[in-house]
Amino acid sequence: MQTKKLALAGAAAALCGVALVTPPAYAGSPAKTVTVTVMGTSDLHGNVLNWDYFKDAEYSDSQGNAIGLAKVSSLVNRIRAERGADHTLLFDSGDTIQGTPLAYYYAMVEPITETGETHPMAKAMNAIGYDAVTLGNHEFNYGLPLLATWVKQMKAPVLGANAVHEETGEPAYTPYVIKTMKVKGEKPIKVGVLGLTNPGVAIWDKANVQGRLRFDDLVESAKKWVPVIREQGADVVVVTAHAGDNGMSSYGDELPVENASAMVAEEVPGIDAVLFGHAHNDVPQRFVTNKATGQQVLLTEPGRWGNRLSTLDFQLTKQRGKWVVTGKSSTTLNTNTAPADPKVVELLKPQHDTTVGYVNKVVAKSAVDMSAAESPYKDTAILDYIQHVQTEAVKQALPDNTLPVLSIAAPFSRSAVFPAGDIRVRDVAGLYVYDNTLMAVKLTGAQIKDYLEYSARYFNQLAPGAPVDVSKLTNANGTPDYNYDQLSGVSYDIDVAKPAGQRIANLTFEGQPVPADEEFVVAINNYRQSGGGGFPHVTGAEVVYNAQVEIRQALIEYATAQGTIDPADFAVPNWKLTRDGAPLF
Repeated sequence: MQTKKLALAGAAAALCGVALVTPPAYAGSPAKTVTVTVMGTSDLHGNVLNWDYFKDAEYSDSQGNAIGLAKVSSLVNRIRAERGADHTLLFDSGDTIQGTPLAYYYAMVEPITETGETHPMAKAMNAIGYDAVTLGNHEFNYGLPLLATWVKQMKAPVLGANAVHEETGEPAYTPYVIKTMKVKGEKPIKVGVLGLTNPGVAIWDKANVQGRLRFDDLVESAKKWVPVIREQGADVVVVTAHAGDNGMSSYGDELPVENASAMVAEEVPGIDAVLFGHAHNDVPQRFVTNKATGQQVLLTEPGRWGNRLSTLDFQLTKQRGKWVVTGKSSTTLNTNTAPADPKVVELLKPQHDTTVGYVNKVVAKSAVDMSAAESPYKDTAILDYIQHVQTEAVKQALPDNTLPVLSIAAPFSRSAVFPAGDIRVRDVAGLYVYDNTLMAVKLTGAQIKDYLEYSARYFNQLAPGAPVDVSKLTNANGTPDYNYDQLSGVSYDIDVAKPAGQRIANLTFEGQPVPADEEFVVAINNYRQSGGGGFPHVTGAEVVYNAQVEIRQALIEYATAQGTIDPADFAVPNWKLTRDGAPLF
């Protein structure tokens, strides 16, 4: 009869999306049960308020989402009131201090390392009362000194067990923390949280971490630390991981797996749940079976920018004097259901207002309207502006160079616009949304053709006679816009009727076919040169320029110096899409 009851309970739990952990049967009085709630955010990317600094307006998207910690705070307050603040915890899975002009301003324009100002993300997260925060890969974008300053300003421990000192292998950041919750008349409940960051930092921020930090495998790091956390009496173990859950990497197999969250759940015994990030997906609840124990491990991901809050509920039952997890479930709450917390809004108003003033500063005038809407499939003037500035910067920095200078740029934002008339900082920032720096490498003609073939995988193959639907033309196999590189300084066609790898035709320089052995200097950003996107040849190419000039700032300064941005001065249509040799547009 007992077995039948447990089976029915298990079936009901499965229907409700709850993992039921079957307790051992033994005689005695009814067991004490307590519910503990863990709330989680990830990939906040510098968003405190529901504000789009590039548009200088309230944030809005086609799905009706809201963003920012002020909205998150109201949901957190509500859940603490409903569940009891003493039975709730709040964690974050990384990518916190980069991503908006607000974050940029206090990293680069008025750096907190120089002013002593509290970083806006530290100010907001401290006010909300986070219990632990894990490092994301973007935490390393502005260098280790700024990161160290932010860590010091945070009241919550900042975790990163697999970020270790290169020389000693010792953790460079706090690996884990154990939080204790009091239970009236009972033994307290201990919740352990292990923080794991992304191994891709070694590539994406090589200039900031090489020779100083190493980023170990997430699975192996969890195997090392989870038993330690259990030995210290943790009743619940949560891993906060800045890694997606698909088991794949954007950079090949030269580093530990990038998106290893589900692998951690499957391969490391003793984990109850994984709060993960990095992929920017809304994953309310997913269960993975641990291969060693057969136990169900709970996974959840709370979207991005504060548009979702994950809530994980753990039912703990007192068994033989110990708390045991007997059930768990999770969901994600949409922050568009909550008002902004006025306390957070007021606290951040001075820094927000300063940033708004900065992004609205006029830097130049545009002679005409320029839009990036068609940049993924047409040569556009607005992307040629990036190419022109990068080319000129490299030429000026290398006065003795005798090789032709080419430039690489990608369509980061289809919504970017330079309106005719005044151009503001936010217009330029909206075109170049990443904090990349400018580099230059040497490549041969053969390598450039390989590079372009790799980039052209971005297009879906178009059959002869098929209608041209631009909404289905790009992003083949999920390739994002930022991994479609266009090259200026040479001319070429991309034949989308051909299979990937056979698409580049008519590659010429100054009207002549590009010889395979001819050398070129190529302006490129640090993300791409360090291996981001897995493009061929560039990581091993000779670097001829690396002055750590931020590309966005170079675009702003060039516009300021010129006074007017006029496509007549720089726009050169040099590539086009074709089908069996005929222009597509």
